[in-house]
Amino acid sequence: MADVKNMAKAGTDYISAEQAGTLYGLFQERLSRSPDHLAYRSYSAQTHDWYDTTWREVAQQVARWQQALSEEKLEPGDRVALNLRNCKEWVFFDQAAMGLGLVVVPLYPDDRPDNVAYILQDADVKCLFLQNANQWNRLQPSITDEHCLSKVIICNDDDEALTDPAVYARDWLPANAELREWDADPHQLASIIYTSGTTGKPKGVMLSHHNMLSVAAGSLQYFDILGDDLFLSFLPLSHTLEHTAGYYLPIMAGASVAYSRGIPQLAEDILQVKPTILIAVPRIFERIYSRLQAQLSEKGGLSRLLFQANVRIGWKHFNYRQGRQRWRPGFLLLPILNKLVASKVLDRLGGRMRLAVSGGAPLPESAAKLFIGLGLNLLQGYGLTETSPVISVNEPDNNYPDSVGRAIPGVAVKVGENDELLTRGPGNMLGYWNNHKATAQTIDAEGWLHTGDQARISETGHIYITGRLKDILVLSNGEKVPPADIESAIQSDELFDQALLIGEGESYLSALLVLNSDKWFSLAKQLKLDAMDSQSLSSKPLQQFVVQRLRTLLHDFPAYAKIRRVSLTLEPWTVENGLLTPTMKVKRAKVIEHHQKDIHAMYQA
Repeated sequence: MADVKNMAKAGTDYISAEQAGTLYGLFQERLSRSPDHLAYRSYSAQTHDWYDTTWREVAQQVARWQQALSEEKLEPGDRVALNLRNCKEWVFFDQAAMGLGLVVVPLYPDDRPDNVAYILQDADVKCLFLQNANQWNRLQPSITDEHCLSKVIICNDDDEALTDPAVYARDWLPANAELREWDADPHQLASIIYTSGTTGKPKGVMLSHHNMLSVAAGSLQYFDILGDDLFLSFLPLSHTLEHTAGYYLPIMAGASVAYSRGIPQLAEDILQVKPTILIAVPRIFERIYSRLQAQLSEKGGLSRLLFQANVRIGWKHFNYRQGRQRWRPGFLLLPILNKLVASKVLDRLGGRMRLAVSGGAPLPESAAKLFIGLGLNLLQGYGLTETSPVISVNEPDNNYPDSVGRAIPGVAVKVGENDELLTRGPGNMLGYWNNHKATAQTIDAEGWLHTGDQARISETGHIYITGRLKDILVLSNGEKVPPADIESAIQSDELFDQALLIGEGESYLSALLVLNSDKWFSLAKQLKLDAMDSQSLSSKPLQQFVVQRLRTLLHDFPAYAKIRRVSLTLEPWTVENGLLTPTMKVKRAKVIEHHQKDIHAMYQA
């Protein structure tokens, strides 16, 4: 656990977990220290410009929400939920609720209504905060007498008339109120965050104030966050990585947060906001990587040579700075290459980004080498919702990009049976909500949490994720194939939006692939196929082309990674069709069931 002395770094104004006590105490301490400092930056659709909110202004709004919530006959420990995009109102509700001793249940804005209804019932939620009236209209048919919703608050000022229990926030909130004092046990339940669940119903992960504060504090011992740093928030705040590292951690460090308008506007928001810190999932870096590769293929030979030289020499220079490689004369070319190549790429990331953290899934090595080679300080980390979520992260001066870093201070890790990674630390959950059996299966009698991921730990303490216990494919010849890295490599190609490896119990591997619809039309033209005819997707020339392309993509993988047959579709796997979780993880079993006919055809003699 980080104490005040360890966290008092030059140029920082850190609040320790002990000073904060609770997450609401963290907010109160930040308000006391820097009331007029920028807290949040938001985009106004009316003025088409960005505007700032200070901590003093945040407190004024939190007080209004506290007053309104206090009149709803809620008791400490009652559950309240919110389902809206990232915005300062998310913070107002969250802090107000915790300042009354309520337990917050974050929901995913893109989740299906039936799944949201299940969570509301399972957690016995009494008060719900929604983005707009349309959300409520979609959810209402799934609400039954078994639900205990006494109030539904709508954020946006829609014109639609509402009936009880729904009400617009503008009509529900008082004009003014005083911020309340509240003190509680740091180990008290603060939030129930439901895992998206690639199989079965989602489970409610119970996290205490101390769980999340300890993880944020431990992470801050591995890299500096400064008072003038600006985060760009776009991962859903219901995602534990964003919840802890993109929300509570900036408050702890005294940094500010700008809220992106969403993934479609992300590139534009980055240019306008010019963030210094970015927390993202690998898919974001993969998309940028694919876009750069596509643009590079259209440029002349000299441009490609300069780009490749910048990445290659920059990567070697990174290893030199890490103390893992000797100095080379080629490093003298870096200032010129950076000016001609890297600076242009980094300018598209706002030009000020000094730290990017990737978590939630494995980061492809090719993408890591490219961005690090171009000078981006990119760190890969690892964790679970059940660990609040950070278990490990790389450090800027001790960065092994193919690893997920070292366990943060206060967290212990070891490798157990079947190479499973086990962890024990202050971030480990209190348990699963109303599910003692699942809790006992995840946390053993000695307090070790079983991650379900296979790993090895190097002599330097760096953790390398080698597979997933439940996702390993076993071919009929006994060969064990971890699909995640292969699927990630396939998706680094802009032609493929999604990929799922198949082969359990079979003699060879095959793949279900969702093609990028834009790229499909140009490819169909190249192969002289009718892009509008669905039969073209199963044509022999296309199948041969894709199999050969995969062979090139996977040439660095072991021999077992050879994919012999493919099934191609333009129909994406989405949350709406039940094939993706709200955190964008593929529901492997559901996809296999959905494409059973196609899979059967790939293994026909």
